[in-house]
Amino acid sequence: MNDEHMQIGEVAARTELSLRTIRHYEETGLVIPSARSQGGFRLYTEADVARLMVIRRMKPLGFTLEQMRDLLDLTDRLDAGTLDAGRREDLLERVREYQQAAAEQVEKLRVQLSRAEDFAATLAARLENSCPQQGVSS
Repeated sequence: MNDEHMQIGEVAARTELSLRTIRHYEETGLVIPSARSQGGFRLYTEADVARLMVIRRMKPLGFTLEQMRDLLDLTDRLDAGTLDAGRREDLLERVREYQQAAAEQVEKLRVQLSRAEDFAATLAARLENSCPQQGVSS
């Protein structure tokens, strides 16, 4: 194994994804290991890790596996650099749509987080007001 390849355990640690999840993403065609060792172990590169990180970041925003696959395909085609200007602009427009969807979902999550923080603060205040003060003398 050369220095630029990592086994699945190291990739799992770096991406904070389980081995099972990484294998699932392989089964669904989202991330295919760049190589296999002589013993048949999956070997990944930094590009594979970056791809897994895109998936990991999309998942909590509610993107489907199909949407993840589509976005990864778009970015692969853009990175290949063999597109005419018109086709490139079409692909960029589709990526912009994903960016807009991500921004909208982030805003929704911010609202949910704010509400959750308000709720936690309400509970904390309730507990503080309901518990008798100890060690206070008159």
